[in-house]
Amino acid sequence: MPDRRAIIIDTDPGQDDALAILLALASDEFDVLGITAVAGNVPLTLTEKNVRKICELADRPQTKVFAGSSRPLMRDLVTAEYVHGKTGLDGPDLPEPVMPLQTQHGVDFIIETLRERASGEVTLCTLGPLTNIALALIRAPDIAPKIREIVMMGGGFFEGGNVTPTAEFNIYVDPHAAATVFRSGVPIVMIPLDCTHKALTTRDRIAAMRMHGTKVTEAAAELIDFFERFDEDKYGTDGGPLHDPCVIAWLLKPEIFSGRDCNVEIETGSELTMGMTVVDWWGVTDRPKNAHVIRDIDADGFFKLLTERIARL
Repeated sequence: MPDRRAIIIDTDPGQDDALAILLALASDEFDVLGITAVAGNVPLTLTEKNVRKICELADRPQTKVFAGSSRPLMRDLVTAEYVHGKTGLDGPDLPEPVMPLQTQHGVDFIIETLRERASGEVTLCTLGPLTNIALALIRAPDIAPKIREIVMMGGGFFEGGNVTPTAEFNIYVDPHAAATVFRSGVPIVMIPLDCTHKALTTRDRIAAMRMHGTKVTEAAAELIDFFERFDEDKYGTDGGPLHDPCVIAWLLKPEIFSGRDCNVEIETGSELTMGMTVVDWWGVTDRPKNAHVIRDIDADGFFKLLTERIARL
């Protein structure tokens, strides 16, 4: 397919990362050039292993997987086993991967791939802390104009934060990396909690996934079953928000989302609000717009897309 979109997925699986990877691997619209792991939900030794587990679950062992950064740029690593379990992929019993981890560092892979490809050809899909992307931009600033766009899950504004009152986890883990990315001049689509908290894994939506009866849909349902328990207790909802697959879904069906261009700044100076995404939604400053911020989603359309595609695997 000559019109397939070339993407690199940067991720820290995480059950919701796993569903995003499955959605991408199930979609013929994408040429997945590689998947880079970063420390985040769990340490790097687990995230790179979890990426390979998911690729093997999807029967895509030829996918190139790279280990990237093991810690944030300037702060100690914060992880989220309390949400994702000790492995990061608690839920289904997934076997240890046998596919190889690439020897090249993930940041080097990102830089090399962007330099080799035509300008505007490669989209970066970021599902975790932005450490790998920031390091690539710092080490090789010439790659910035070559990136088609960065589509990222991260941040929150009207919805507040999910790890502190003001900060969403991905941005909080490495706020300095996020600040670097938002200052880079690369086109950014930001999918924050304001959007993802409307994409709830209700009982009916999980049941619809299980109805397909495949190994992959059952594993996906088990991942959601484990993942949603924390947010159901926290928010008192039927199901929890399914964050990261929104990144891939936006590339497949942007018409089921809506948002607007805004200026977004990242707080890096205050321990009270560290990692806050300060979104100028109402245009009250004259700061330049540097991101397309998504606020709304057709949740039924999203879950229909997710379930139909994962059932293909």
